[in-house]
Amino acid sequence: MIGAGVFSAFGPAARAAGSGLLIGLAIAGGVAYCNAVASAQLAAQYPTSGGTYVYGRERLGEWWGFVAGWGFVIGKTASCAAMALTFASYAAGGPLWANRLVAVAAVVALTAANYHGISRTVEAAWVLVGLSILALVVVVLAIATSGHTHGGIGSSSFGAYGVLQSAGLLFFAFAGYARIATLGEEVRKPEETIPRAVPIALGIALALYLAVGVAALVGAGPAALAGSVRPLATAVNAGGAAWALPVVRIGAAVASLGALLALIAGVARTTLAMARNSDLPRWLASVHPRYSVPDHAELLIGAAVVVLVLTTDLRNAIGFSSFGVLLYYAIANASAYTQPQQRRRWPRGLNVVGLVGCVILVATLPWSAITAGVAVIAVGLLGRSLAVRRRRFQCEAD
Repeated sequence: MIGAGVFSAFGPAARAAGSGLLIGLAIAGGVAYCNAVASAQLAAQYPTSGGTYVYGRERLGEWWGFVAGWGFVIGKTASCAAMALTFASYAAGGPLWANRLVAVAAVVALTAANYHGISRTVEAAWVLVGLSILALVVVVLAIATSGHTHGGIGSSSFGAYGVLQSAGLLFFAFAGYARIATLGEEVRKPEETIPRAVPIALGIALALYLAVGVAALVGAGPAALAGSVRPLATAVNAGGAAWALPVVRIGAAVASLGALLALIAGVARTTLAMARNSDLPRWLASVHPRYSVPDHAELLIGAAVVVLVLTTDLRNAIGFSSFGVLLYYAIANASAYTQPQQRRRWPRGLNVVGLVGCVILVATLPWSAITAGVAVIAVGLLGRSLAVRRRRFQCEAD
């Protein structure tokens, strides 16, 4: 859940809301909490791979499930590309062509790790997340103890729309709890483990992000953050803690790898679930006989990410991803709302807040991202419609 978003999202958020990004962060965290409890509650009832794709099918109908699954696949595939490019920019920092090659190498290596089994993925992810947390803590302490301040929490004005826009941007840093829910078939006692793990992980992430946000504003101020593509590096440098710059660079690279590692696994397993129901080509339902992973889906997702890394940039990848992810969680909240009382762990009001919050955050996205997202979702719906019609004709012919 703690990934590369925290290393990159504060810059755009500061441009949108200045020091009001802390309010935006709280809003994003609140929406993320609603989404998290909805996902956890649904995962307890449906402990199978696929996440909201499965929940939407079971609670709302096949078409809603397809929209959620397709939104997740396209959105998180773009997120994979964003994480790979972020890793390359911090780890290599060279010309664009060199960064792309480094990003491709990372995608290939982590796809291979996922291909060889979920146990290795979990162990590696724990190490990467631990190193990321350590790096962020060092950044906060470095700024807090430096004695230099070039900004402040209340040093800029902001409006309601800017705050909401910053919330939509900062939500990118929270979009990781779905990866827990999509691993339902591979977690021991998922009906107990997942509902506990999701809120705890989210709470830790929010507390750490708030500390980082305050430190960044105090260290550099909103104006400097707004003009930086590496806001945490700018913060430690302006805050008189330049010695921590290597920590920021390493932390960002490690966080990006951790996010990429988990994203590939989650997207492949949603693809597996959709293929099992013939919503995607059936050959994607293949499971490796030795490693018990969706091998064809893993390889296809890896190849798609490589193509995106070679053809798009970080900003476009993140913008396109946001549309699919927020749509996915809107359907998750709607699905959780329909669960009967005996299956509920949290009140329905949280599902309503989560659904409305997702819609509002979608409205903060650039029109280019919304247009592209609607177009790709429409293509998916058209493809499924044609596939359903073809299957119906085949059944009638038989």
